[in-house]
Amino acid sequence: MEKVDVSDLVNPIAEPTKEPDPDDPNAGQAVNILILGSDQRDGENGEIGGAVAGMRSDTTMVLHISADRSRVELISIPRDSLVDIPVCTMTNGKTTRATHGMFNGAFATGWDNGGDMTSAAACTINTVQQNTGVTIDHFVVVDFTGFQQMVNSIGGVPMCIPNSMFSPEAGLALAPGFQTLDGATALAYARARKGEGIGDGSDTNRIGNQQKLIAAMVREVLSRDVLTNPQKLISFLSAATASLTTDNGMSIGNMTGLAYNLRNISTGNITFMTIPFAAARSDPNRVEWTSAADEVWANLVNDVPALGETPAAPATTAPTTPGATTAPETPVIPAPSETKKAGQEAFSADDTTDVC
Repeated sequence: MEKVDVSDLVNPIAEPTKEPDPDDPNAGQAVNILILGSDQRDGENGEIGGAVAGMRSDTTMVLHISADRSRVELISIPRDSLVDIPVCTMTNGKTTRATHGMFNGAFATGWDNGGDMTSAAACTINTVQQNTGVTIDHFVVVDFTGFQQMVNSIGGVPMCIPNSMFSPEAGLALAPGFQTLDGATALAYARARKGEGIGDGSDTNRIGNQQKLIAAMVREVLSRDVLTNPQKLISFLSAATASLTTDNGMSIGNMTGLAYNLRNISTGNITFMTIPFAAARSDPNRVEWTSAADEVWANLVNDVPALGETPAAPATTAPTTPGATTAPETPVIPAPSETKKAGQEAFSADDTTDVC
């Protein structure tokens, strides 16, 4: 038998290499992101919502992500909130005066005087920081096209529509029942303020619908295990954010790392709420934040739950009479989950907000 040595000539089988986990650039730190809904009506947005001059932002939310990535809070700010709008410097060098007025006036001030999204976003960030004490780390501006694209990127949003909804102004027509909203319908649902089955026509009611819609989107993303698969996550973020405007720190890579670190979050730890407010004393058609709002903002600054720590109540047992026999247990039919009033009270992505 002839023996030969081929060990130097045979290529070894390469060990499979594991892709490193996406890097979270803010690991170990709480992150606050300002989300602005833009009512820009030029180009494709004009075709969707009708051409209107200028730029407005009627939807504002502060997204707080805890340092340990176990908790997310999304806090809506009513556009009619009376706040102090500070001095704002524009990209063209102009400087505006400090004023007291409606919150959405900050975005309009930046746009009207600076003529660009950078000035509008910066003036809104300055306003949020001055009135809340919360440092804003990043911002995202979502226009009509971008919102539709986000919804379509997950194949639509499953929603419970408890009653028929019809709003010619928003282009919305929905029958009651469970259904999946595509991008165009979801946008109409988020924009609708007046019409049949829409509610009382208030901005607060519309905020509630927007919160319910985003909660449904969150549940859909989590149910598809998008956050646990880096490649799937990158594909989703690339499609969902293609039409968004963000700061330089919100790259696809950075967003992927941040989102991946949220892969183990519980839906019960994702909270939606509107900042506590009451009718303004100076104008009943405007609102002002209550003292409870100060506590919410302080909790965000200190990175504790926005509503404060809420320990579970201790279990109680009914007293028994010595020597008494215990009656057989009667089967108990669980009561339906309590329905939370989105826009009016805080709820989690685990809570029931509508019953179909």
